[in-house]
Amino acid sequence: QVQLVESGGESVQTGGTLRLSCKISGYTYSRTWLGWFRHAPGKDRAGVAAISTSAGRLIYYADSVKGRFTISIDNAKDTVNLQMNALEPEDTAVYYCAAKWNGGQALSPTAYNAWGQGTQVTVSS
Repeated sequence: QVQLVESGGESVQTGGTLRLSCKISGYTYSRTWLGWFRHAPGKDRAGVAAISTSAGRLIYYADSVKGRFTISIDNAKDTVNLQMNALEPEDTAVYYCAAKWNGGQALSPTAYNAWGQGTQVTVSS
């Protein structure tokens, strides 16, 4: 059974940086996607960034985080990470990592099969 456990969420000020990490276990699929999503109060859960596990490492970002966030996979540690720079109050949300091994769009929450429990990121002005 696939398990994903996020860590790294904190409260920071505008302009600050955070690095979220998601530890993955029980994962045997070779052609999959790993993604980061966020759920802000009053909004739907939305895709932030996604990366394929294939050698080509295709990556997608939401327009709102392009140039500020970077997704990466650390195979040695079995983690998918999200480096977040230049944080804004609008980035405040619960951040989730997820994995998918079927079809569907890379940044669509409905396409993902397994989810972590989430980690809170709060950005104050």
